[in-house]
Amino acid sequence: MSNTQIADQFSEAARILQEFSTKENFERIEKAGQLMVHALSNGKKIYSCGNGGSMCDAMHFAEELTGRYRNDRKPFAALAIADPSHLSCVSNDYGYHHVFSRFLEGFGQEGDVLLAISTSGNSSNVLEAVKTAKDIGMKVVALTGKNGGKLAENSDIEIRAPHAEYADRAQEIHIKVIHSLIGYIESQLA
Repeated sequence: MSNTQIADQFSEAARILQEFSTKENFERIEKAGQLMVHALSNGKKIYSCGNGGSMCDAMHFAEELTGRYRNDRKPFAALAIADPSHLSCVSNDYGYHHVFSRFLEGFGQEGDVLLAISTSGNSSNVLEAVKTAKDIGMKVVALTGKNGGKLAENSDIEIRAPHAEYADRAQEIHIKVIHSLIGYIESQLA
């Protein structure tokens, strides 16, 4: 990759971020933050899930809430569905499309929130988790890309990254949204 190609990557990322930066998207982020604050204020939990880089984002979200983001404060009840022994057990016994939903069946409660992350919006295991979450009475915040996929129509609040050729641009928007959500939660509860 040449210097010019590297510069093009940064230019494209800046363009996508600018395209995403609308009043409507900021309002969606605030509404998602309000759902999460409401859950945490009422003794509920936030779960997060995704595949690959989205799983890393789900883990990053949870660890910033249980650990520390910008300020010292009490930990917030957040958990990424990412335990390797759980994932391998469930995928072996029930199939990979149940790895997140099975966890929610065991731990999820009415009033909890699920942060469901899928750049395509069509990851079958994330969609299965959303179905289970809804059955339990949980709220669902979705981070998507492309056209939002099936996740767009099955979430309470969808936050969609602008369409780009590759998933990395959506992931870059997702991490900005995640940091914004964490900052919002901290500002309201810390």
